[in-house]
Amino acid sequence: MGKTLYLECYSGISGDMTVAALLDLGADREVLEKTLGSLGVDGFRTEITRVKKSGLDACDFAVILDEAHENHDHDMEYLHGHIHEEHSGHNCCGEAHVHEHPAVEHHHGAEHHHAHEHRHGEEPHAHHHEHRGMKEIREILLSSSMTDRAKGIALSVFEILAAAEAKAHGVPVDQVHFHEVGAVDSIVDVAAAAICLDNLEVTEVIVPKLCEGTGTVRCQHGILPVPVPAVANIVEQNHLNLRITNVEGELVTPTGAAIAAAVRTSDVLPDRFTIEKTGLGAGKRQYTCPGFLRAMIIRPENTSGKYHCKTEEPYGKVDQEATGNSSDKDRIYRLETNIDDCTGEALGLTMEKLFAAGAREVHYTPVYMKKNRPAYELTVICTEEKIRQMEEVIFRETTTIGVRRIPMERTVLKRRQQNIQTPFGEAEVKICTLPDGREVCYPEYESVQSLAAEAGLGFQETYRQIQNSWDRER
Repeated sequence: MGKTLYLECYSGISGDMTVAALLDLGADREVLEKTLGSLGVDGFRTEITRVKKSGLDACDFAVILDEAHENHDHDMEYLHGHIHEEHSGHNCCGEAHVHEHPAVEHHHGAEHHHAHEHRHGEEPHAHHHEHRGMKEIREILLSSSMTDRAKGIALSVFEILAAAEAKAHGVPVDQVHFHEVGAVDSIVDVAAAAICLDNLEVTEVIVPKLCEGTGTVRCQHGILPVPVPAVANIVEQNHLNLRITNVEGELVTPTGAAIAAAVRTSDVLPDRFTIEKTGLGAGKRQYTCPGFLRAMIIRPENTSGKYHCKTEEPYGKVDQEATGNSSDKDRIYRLETNIDDCTGEALGLTMEKLFAAGAREVHYTPVYMKKNRPAYELTVICTEEKIRQMEEVIFRETTTIGVRRIPMERTVLKRRQQNIQTPFGEAEVKICTLPDGREVCYPEYESVQSLAAEAGLGFQETYRQIQNSWDRER
């Protein structure tokens, strides 16, 4: 069953802070490490530790690069222009990472990828950093063992970053070659966040606002104001709520802002909710604010007297729980558009991203348009608050220039989740109450699939056996 995640960004947000918070919530470390190993990029390892931030125990996620892939930032003093004047060409508007050297270890905070030379002691060493565009990053992600949903989340993050960089530099999106976010550490951060979100089965993400600092930071392009252009563009393009604090420094990184923009499904907390679990993700930079991201898995309480709705599984499987009458009215929206000049691969990716953004249902219908051209009608079912996100995905991923919106009412049955005992083991089922008061049992697909495989039976037979077990139990 899908979970609702609340990201409390009072101390900002970055890629590594997000991953750490999700790990602290219970994301599977082994799954993360195994999947990251399939990315097809070299020169890194990850380190997950516990640290103290403002006296609180927090999880720390670090991407540790080898000497050939390191990205220097030289920390707070460099960021604010106090030392290291010889490094005036560094990028410092990115994530904080740890980089290994033969004799010394530094903590850095940026992502840059040009050839340069540094001196540590007496020995100079040069580093080559790749300049990657969306094509290269897409190939890295799609060729990995990440789930389709995790790939969709990660690609959405990078596309948001590409759009922001394109606006900042005045170039088309397809000509953007990432300096900061094309590095190994940033690719790992984004992929890790997507993997953890998918592993936790998070389907709703509430981000009320991003809290940013003030002042300036030193970047590749010179001294830039906070928020840096990429962050400002992400906030503008994705309609994020931004609050400027009196903390001097960069609290929101481009990667952090892009993750928030890609996964946010709402910016409004429920009036009442319970907290199922809390995670703290530590930041690397030292500011006057605590420097961690707090993430909570919450369960909204029903306050309407009717029903509570939440997305249950990736790809639009929905759990509706009515608490009033046995059925109730619910308004949803149907979005439609005709597309006659997109490849099947592009349409498939669009579907993945729509589901990842919270669509209830997505499907394509073959149609014929004027001059008898074969085409597809894309149909998306969503709630009113998600219309904007759905349309942004459609316009970004397809060639359409218009989307139709149709409000629709539906009848929602009262339902509940329940675990029952069967001859094959425990199964999860959904119990729905019909208008006449009768109850029907619908076994959940994942339970049926798992039990069928263990018992060596067919899906349909196992499905019926689970229903029979429920009939006997009640």
